[in-house]
Amino acid sequence: MANDSSPDQRKFGILLERYLIPLCILGFCAVAFWLSTGFDRVPPILKRGIQPSDFPQLVIALIAFLAIVDLFVDRADPPERLGWITWLTIAALAGFALLAQIDLFIGLGAFAAFLAWLWGERRKPALLGIGIALPIAVFFLFDRVFEVRFPRGLLTSLWYG
Repeated sequence: MANDSSPDQRKFGILLERYLIPLCILGFCAVAFWLSTGFDRVPPILKRGIQPSDFPQLVIALIAFLAIVDLFVDRADPPERLGWITWLTIAALAGFALLAQIDLFIGLGAFAAFLAWLWGERRKPALLGIGIALPIAVFFLFDRVFEVRFPRGLLTSLWYG
């Protein structure tokens, strides 16, 4: 069956897809940044690292910057419909959110290893390294370098005592 949409409708659809997603990302960033301004401040005498709002605000600013770059620089044609790998990636993100309720680092390890496998990595040592070494490195980077304490979970409770 032939495509019944007119060229003007297709142009409008492409423009909508082209500009709507970066604008939605910018809107999300604005709301997330505003929410992060409500984090409690640590008094200077107790401050041992960054303020609780600093890191999320840096990440939000980076995401907003990339959305702006996409808005003005990227001139690629819109992609085809989402494939099965994309839908499985979204499902894996939901699985991460569920596992993170048990422990953030169990969720991070499982998510990272599954994502690497899903996107084509098949070497078992590499998958184990991603699933085990990555969460450990992230934990020690934030716990020791940035002095950020994580919410209690199955593994973090063992470490924090």
